[in-house]
Amino acid sequence: MKIEQSAVLSPRIAQEVVHLGHLLARLRQARKVKQADAALRAGLSRNTAYRLEKGDPGLAIGQVLRYLDAVAPGTTLAELLNQADPALTALQAREATKRVRDLSAAELDELNF
Repeated sequence: MKIEQSAVLSPRIAQEVVHLGHLLARLRQARKVKQADAALRAGLSRNTAYRLEKGDPGLAIGQVLRYLDAVAPGTTLAELLNQADPALTALQAREATKRVRDLSAAELDELNF
């Protein structure tokens, strides 16, 4: 009989698993690695990589660690959770930088009071 893992987890633990998956996905994106390439390097299917990044609680910790090593060789789980990777810092800086356009004359007049 197959047990649905998300049904037996407390909400706090389920949230932690989703957070871990989100961190894995952000690290992969920060290092500019395609999901299919990371899955291949880790010896996982692309579907398993997708499930890891979505926070599926039914996956083994070994799969998580293999995927982490495929995305960022030598990175530990503790470093991932602390977001200590320089690629994550660079990604945050890129996301924070937004181009801003000048206001039109009509918009300036609207703000002038």
